[in-house]
Amino acid sequence: MVYIGIDDTDIVGSPGTNQLARAIVRRLGAVAAGSVICRHQLFFDPCVPYTTGNGSASIQLPRGGDVPRAELLDTVRGVMREWYVEGSDPGLALAERASAEMAEFAARAKREVVTQADARAIADRSGCHLEGLGGTNQGIIGALSAIALIDGGEDGRVVHVDDWPWPDAFVGPQSAAAIRGRGVADIRLVSGEPFTGDVVDVGRHLRPNWRGGRMVLFVEPPEDVAAIPRAAKWK
Repeated sequence: MVYIGIDDTDIVGSPGTNQLARAIVRRLGAVAAGSVICRHQLFFDPCVPYTTGNGSASIQLPRGGDVPRAELLDTVRGVMREWYVEGSDPGLALAERASAEMAEFAARAKREVVTQADARAIADRSGCHLEGLGGTNQGIIGALSAIALIDGGEDGRVVHVDDWPWPDAFVGPQSAAAIRGRGVADIRLVSGEPFTGDVVDVGRHLRPNWRGGRMVLFVEPPEDVAAIPRAAKWK
């Protein structure tokens, strides 16, 4: 497995990081077979600059090792440079695994302010490729964190899977069977109990969480017993 982390790639009014991640996957072609894109929530506070919610993105590439690392980086870097918008501060990270030090850094990045200097030092010691691609390069913090968070298997919200179409018409009320047919391994209530219903309103997009190294959809029970349960936004 090869993990890619990207962050701080947009400004208000420009295509977001999730769209850039999809563009990277499209450009990689066969190398992106089986890929999964997740969004990771980092420290959400006015003292941290962000566009909308301070989230970074990870891309899982089960076949990322099919091409030389330098070639893979050139392709990803090329797409990011094509999408660069003035005012953004993009960062790029790539690694086959996350060190314990990277995991600790990512945990801190979810609850407090961390620095570029720490990110670069930790990436260097961990053998993780890390680079800024414009502006202040602040995105290297989220890029490094994204790799550690996805490698840990317990963080992130899935925004795209290789065989999901985009735009995706899988919206609104859907059967539990159809949701599982999309690769969701488990459907649970936000309390953690198994969901035993037949239909879930997935909203505008199917957005399961990444938990236990698989896709898990958490469901909020409706206040009205006659209403359709809705997928939880975050868990």
